[in-house]
Amino acid sequence: MAELPSDEKLTEKGLEAGPESGSILLIACGALAHEILALKRANGWDHMTLSCLPAKYHLYPDKITQAVSDAVQKHRADYDEIFVVYADCGTGGLLQAKCDELGVKMVEGPHCYSFFEGNEAFATRADAGEITAFYLTDFLVKQFDAFVWKPMGLDKHPELRDMIFGNYTTLIYQAQTDNPELHEKAASCAARLGLEFEYRYTGYGDLETALKGAAQKS
Repeated sequence: MAELPSDEKLTEKGLEAGPESGSILLIACGALAHEILALKRANGWDHMTLSCLPAKYHLYPDKITQAVSDAVQKHRADYDEIFVVYADCGTGGLLQAKCDELGVKMVEGPHCYSFFEGNEAFATRADAGEITAFYLTDFLVKQFDAFVWKPMGLDKHPELRDMIFGNYTTLIYQAQTDNPELHEKAASCAARLGLEFEYRYTGYGDLETALKGAAQKS
């Protein structure tokens, strides 16, 4: 397997399908590349090939549906099946509708924070009042400046912090891996935002379940 591109490249350019062949193509968000490749290695899913769209589409969800559609149509003839590794991700149901139209399956859930937690568990926590939390995953901790600090203008206008995050109380770090360096950085991110910090080890959550289901269909 080729060396994984840097987080910066995954953010800006994504990941082209590698030279390895497989009967199933996974079209995913670049922010999930590390997790998907780890699950592929752990489960021996050599029949699955990964292609990622730029993770920065997380900032522009209106681009996701068309980009996924283009990727499906580009690769459809080369694979027996295609599985879309996105949740709704701010598309307002448009991505699910497009996947239904194209005849491909996708991960269930409103966003990655939900499926990493487990969709059912995340919904339960939301119903119980966890609505003032700001979430980060492993990837977003590493790319905090690129996805949070700079896009929100806090690098140039830090005084906007309290206005933007005034309704949040806690930063919850949903850890996919047990990484002390990321734990420490996530705590630093919480401090920068003026939020309380909570560490929550989720592992891969429903992402693993969804990929296992996709892998078994081949």
